[in-house]
Amino acid sequence: MMNRTIRLLFAASLALALSAVPTWAQGNGKGKAKGHDKDKKDKYDKGDDDPGRAYEMYGFRSHDREFVSTYYSKHGSGLPPGLAKRGGNLPPGLEKQLERNGTLPPGLQKKLQPCPVEITRELPPLPPTYQRSVIGAHIVVFNKNTNIIVDVMKDVVR
Repeated sequence: MMNRTIRLLFAASLALALSAVPTWAQGNGKGKAKGHDKDKKDKYDKGDDDPGRAYEMYGFRSHDREFVSTYYSKHGSGLPPGLAKRGGNLPPGLEKQLERNGTLPPGLQKKLQPCPVEITRELPPLPPTYQRSVIGAHIVVFNKNTNIIVDVMKDVVR
């Protein structure tokens, strides 16, 4: 009889302990949803979620615009055949969405081309969360995480 009581007490305490485990784990996850780890900043983040601040830090300066324009006037466009036929023009619906502080829509995300190496070397480096790309006849700087367009140079690649 005593042996049975000890087993019952042990089973009850084990069940109670296991039922408390999910409660202890609440709030300790490292999920990737927005809102987690708000107090921690990436070393490249610098609080530049503000589009105006990002434009100041990573947008095209006048020297950058001159260099890119000169590069494409000497080297030609190098556009893919479909865009070359249209003179680099994107479909009208996608063209309208390409503006500073706008969001890069999925239709334009598929049309991203890497910037030429010569341009990437000449312009100031960007942190890993930002990227320069060619879309049609335009060059954009955008945040890869949020797809927010920081700056656009329109009609450069012709």
